[in-house]
Amino acid sequence: MQLFLILKFIHKTAVLLTICSFSLRGIWMITGSPLLETRLARTAPHFIDTILLVSAVAAAALLGQYPFVDGWLTAKVLGLLSYIVLGAIALTYGRTRGVRFGAFFGAILSFAYVVYVAFTKNPMIL
Repeated sequence: MQLFLILKFIHKTAVLLTICSFSLRGIWMITGSPLLETRLARTAPHFIDTILLVSAVAAAALLGQYPFVDGWLTAKVLGLLSYIVLGAIALTYGRTRGVRFGAFFGAILSFAYVVYVAFTKNPMIL
């Protein structure tokens, strides 16, 4: 049980760092800041997201909960995939500023949904 609590703390910390990092990079994208192209801005999110993913998989395995078995965890994985795709469009692949801004907003909503499901263990929005 103590290992789970450590993994949960690591995971929650990585969640906070991920959304802060993404939000900051999104602001830089919207304002056209050259900071978005710095080495730290391009590499740190991958490090943080790796910690986030590893801690999530380890905690789920420790509890015996798996995507496509537990509905709420499946919803989190699908929300995560949505966040990743929209985030990539927002920060890299969007051709226009409008497309990038829309994708950024969608990614934030996807992230909020994943957090909602994590807290409620319910994939349905009220």
